[in-house]
Order: sequence, then C-alpha cells, then structure tokens
Amino acid sequence: MQETRGRVTKDGIRIYEDADFAGMRAAGRVAAEILDMMCPLVVPGVSTAALDDFIREEIGRRGVVSATIGYKGYQHASCISVNHVVCHGIPGTKVLADGDILNIDVTVIVDGWFGDTSRMYVAGAAPRKAERLIEVTYESLMRGIQAVKPGNTFGDIGYAIQAYVEANRMSVVRDFCGHGLGRVFHAPPNVLHYGRPGKGAVLEEGMFFTIEPMVNLGRPETKTLSDDWTAVTRDKSLSAQFEHSIGVTATGCEIFTLSPADKFFHTA
Repeated sequence: MQETRGRVTKDGIRIYEDADFAGMRAAGRVAAEILDMMCPLVVPGVSTAALDDFIREEIGRRGVVSATIGYKGYQHASCISVNHVVCHGIPGTKVLADGDILNIDVTVIVDGWFGDTSRMYVAGAAPRKAERLIEVTYESLMRGIQAVKPGNTFGDIGYAIQAYVEANRMSVVRDFCGHGLGRVFHAPPNVLHYGRPGKGAVLEEGMFFTIEPMVNLGRPETKTLSDDWTAVTRDKSLSAQFEHSIGVTATGCEIFTLSPADKFFHTA
C-alpha cells in the first residue's frame, strides 16, 4: 500500500495533505452512489440478503473493492440493521415487512482510499415514531458536522449530537463510535457521539474521520448477539443511524459521502 504523506498528532491522528482530499472524494462518491441505488430496492418482501447481493454485484461492476468482505472474517458487502438492530446487522433471509426501518452501511476502497457511509431507509410506510427517530438522528449528524472546524474539539462534536438527541427525549448509543479513516478502514481518533464542549483532541485541517451517531427511541444500552457482530438495543426499542465521512478544511469541513442524487435523507 502506498505510504501517505503527512504528520501524526500527539493523539495519534494523521493529518492528510490537500492532494489526499481528491482520493477521499472519489471513494466517498462511489459509496454514496451505491446507497442512492438502494432507494427503490428497499420494499416490503425483499430480503436483506438480496439487498446485499445487489451491493456486492454493483461494487464488482464498478471495479472497486468492498472493505467489509473478509474484514475480521465478515463475508458481506454491507451491514444491514433492521428496527432494533443498532449496527453491524448481517444480511440474511430476513424479509422486510411494511414499516420496517433499516440502516444500510457500505464501505468501498477506491485506489487505496476508503469511502464509508450509511443511511436509513423505510420499507413501505413507517409509523410516525419511527419517522421521528430517523429525523432526529439525521439532524443530530448534521449538528455534529456543523461543529467541525479547526480549533474546535471532538468533545464539541459529541456535545452537539448528544444535546440535540436528549432534548428530543431519545438516547445516544455509547458503545460504538465514529473513527478515523483514509488509506485504512479504522484509525484514531474515536469519534464519540456524546461529550463535553472543549474536551478531547483539537480539530486540525487535514483530519479525516466518520461521524455516525446511533440513536435509540429507548435507553442507550446495547448488547451483541452470539454471532459476535449484530448489536441490538437491550430494551428492544427502535434504533437509527446516519454516517458521513468528512475531512477538516481551513474553514470547516468537506463531506465526502454526500448523496449525488440528494437521497441521503430518504424515508419513502
């Protein structure tokens, strides 16, 4: 793998160079385009395995690489998390029912750069409480992103997310977090979706990482099932998640995984 230039901060966070943004932009666009293609496919009666098969085939058709197939033994091109599954749901024979909500998470490697994104979908018509959960989760992500600029801290990001979610009487999952990425899938920092203003590492231009809040209608606690992947809410309440990959710029940030078709926030 090509060595990436740039320095590493005292917190172990790599600072990328201006030229590296182009690689992340290309990888993020591919991942976002694939998720755009899922919108008409998420319907009652389809299995999560069929959705994953489409993603696998589309990745192959584009001549890029799935980051998840073979990762720590995982054998699927996506994670698909339905209803009370918080994250890392394994595609399988489960058939979607009317009103199911689901997160589809895809990571691709394009010319050595990792594009990582996820978003929520609805099979048919969701109950209002599920729609509200999706809306709050999306808005919490965007509020976290708005806190990204040089001089702010990772605590500022977490606080922006947590304050909004809890003001809406929902809870932020604490067992999973965002992460650095670039020419590797996971790297420092851990991007917590809760926190205190001014705490944590200081944001610098050239940092690349994901923000991916998981929000529960009930309590924040999760448990991982016996497959060692699937995380669910302990109280079986609904959960939602949105994820963008971003890079810190001189004045704010660039979102690498914006939907080219403006379908990132898609609930019907």
